[in-house]
Amino acid sequence: MTFVWGRFSLWGLIFALGALVIDQIHKTWMLHVFDIAEKGIVRITPFFDLVMVWNRGISYGLFQQDSEAGRLFLVGLSIVACLILLIVLARSETRLSAVSLGLIIGAALGNAIDRLVYGAVADFFSLHAFGFYWYVFNIADVAIVAGVIGLLYDLLIESRKKA
Repeated sequence: MTFVWGRFSLWGLIFALGALVIDQIHKTWMLHVFDIAEKGIVRITPFFDLVMVWNRGISYGLFQQDSEAGRLFLVGLSIVACLILLIVLARSETRLSAVSLGLIIGAALGNAIDRLVYGAVADFFSLHAFGFYWYVFNIADVAIVAGVIGLLYDLLIESRKKA
């Protein structure tokens, strides 16, 4: 049973569902209620804007896919990655690693849904300072980064406990 379900699997699935739902609600609101595409750049602070960018690639806009086959490949890759992460989740030994994996799974599914529904991932947040512009990102990207940070922190803490 540990292949598909582990001690902390429920924690991971709760956070996966939370990340997925929050991401999809926010994207729907930005696209269809706030109508960010019509507004263009919305300045929030001197270093933060809301914008509309369709990302047809993966992180940082790498591996842009303009073809239907490329888009479906990225959707498939996301699903395979989520299945692998579910197996890793079942083997999680700490609540933090399970929550972190859940954030990554939910976010990957959110971006995969975008690719299926819109043909690309909807990104909105633009951070910039002193002429340097970071990439445009969304809530799913924030969840992935938080998940990776959580996994790294958990790895460091666990390795210190064993040392």
